[in-house]
Amino acid sequence: MHKTKTSTTFAATIALALSLGLAACQRAEGPAERAGKQLDNAAEKTAEQVDKAGEKIKETAENVKKDLSK
Repeated sequence: MHKTKTSTTFAATIALALSLGLAACQRAEGPAERAGKQLDNAAEKTAEQVDKAGEKIKETAENVKKDLSK
C-alpha cells in the first residue's frame, strides 16, 4: 500500500512539473497574433450588428404587414 501512495505522489509531481514547464515555454504573442485577434473581434462585432439589423428589419416588416392588413 505504501508503494502505491508513493507511485501516485511521484506521478502527480512529474505531471505538475511538466505542466509548469510547458506553461513557462509559451511564447509571447506576436504582432500577427494580435492582428488576428483584432480581426476576430471585429468580425464578431460585425456579426452581432448584422443580427441586430436583421431583427429590426424583421420587426419592421411585421409592422408593415399588420398595417396593410387593417
